[in-house]
Amino acid sequence: MEKSFNAFKMAQDQFDAVADKLNLNQAARELLRTPMREFHFTIPVKMDDGTSKVFRGFRIQHNDALGPCKGGIRFHPQETVDTVRALSMWMTWKTSVVDIPLGGGKGGVICDPHNLSLREQEQICRGWIRQLHRNVGPLRDIPAPDVMTNGQHMLWMLDEYEAIMGEKYPGMITGKPVGMGGSLGRTEATGYGVIFTVREALKEMNIKIEDTTASFQGFGNVSQYAIKLYNQLGGKTLCISCWDQQDQKSYAFYKKNGVDLDELLAITDRFGGVDKKKAKDLGYDVLPGEKWIEVQCDILVPAAMENQITGETVKKIHPQVKLVAEGANGPTTPEADEVLKASNIFMIPDFLCNAGGVTCSYFEQVQCNMNYFWSKDEVLGKLDYKMTTAYHKVSKLARDKNIYMRDAAYMISVDRVVRASIARGWIS
Repeated sequence: MEKSFNAFKMAQDQFDAVADKLNLNQAARELLRTPMREFHFTIPVKMDDGTSKVFRGFRIQHNDALGPCKGGIRFHPQETVDTVRALSMWMTWKTSVVDIPLGGGKGGVICDPHNLSLREQEQICRGWIRQLHRNVGPLRDIPAPDVMTNGQHMLWMLDEYEAIMGEKYPGMITGKPVGMGGSLGRTEATGYGVIFTVREALKEMNIKIEDTTASFQGFGNVSQYAIKLYNQLGGKTLCISCWDQQDQKSYAFYKKNGVDLDELLAITDRFGGVDKKKAKDLGYDVLPGEKWIEVQCDILVPAAMENQITGETVKKIHPQVKLVAEGANGPTTPEADEVLKASNIFMIPDFLCNAGGVTCSYFEQVQCNMNYFWSKDEVLGKLDYKMTTAYHKVSKLARDKNIYMRDAAYMISVDRVVRASIARGWIS
């Protein structure tokens, strides 16, 4: 069995394909298929039991031609430097496609927070900043939360940074709690951004959103807010799937008359798992998790994991499906992409579809740097504008050149970064 999936190799292969389409010269290819800077370091921590443990940390800055690097920090026991490299490259394309003045970065620490006390996690956060304070900052590289990190981790990092620098720099990091420099609307941003693009796609397809049905994979933050807005706009959600922590497998929850979001949230634990017995009592069919993709509906929203729509699972998609909106990163394999193209299923690619999160992180950075905070309506209004504008730019190129939406999104993103690199005189 082939085990060695390498995210960085996949990211480089994707870039190489776009570089061919854009006919990039050798210098542009060499600049963009490799990160500009990499920081590898160790973080020694005195553990609660008196022993010492050393953790490995990374920060990868892929490209900052368009502005300071931006990207999350993951705490994960299986973290690898190649994963962080890939994610930093994808962040460059994501910030570029929504046209915000930021580059791409990503960070990580090999650790499992489940096995660490809060004090030990705080020491890792502060150690990460002590190693990197010269290389991050509001005008240099702005980290954010990612897998298994949250607003508390960001506050510890900010506090350590400000202690070292001797001044207040709230824009140095995003994803902070509201009231401590965080932005209103951040919680909704990714899920709402997904539906802003779905709304625009349906308009172009001359389909009323009120006449559509959808199935969502995942019931975490992205799905919950995407379903909320989709239902508010008149769509009917038929199915959601989620991971069951106790059974260590996923289930799908289907209701022909439509999912009631509030009803499901009332029986959902904090990890996004739905109580199966209570769901049955409420009239839901409880099915194996993979059934979400087989539902007879108009829209599929994979918003959980990578590699979910594959060469095999794509065959199970119902012929009624007209649109796939990728709320997760990398849910569709290149093999499945070819089947979707042949089936005329419209695709909103991941780094456009789920860019609402980083766009709102950018808004948080701007508000912090101004020390002036906006209302939630103002934040969500600006988010709608950015997502809608980016969607139409990609869609127009796809139509004009008769190319797949994913290819169009890549071509716009990479072209912007290449142009910025040429304008700065880095390459010619």
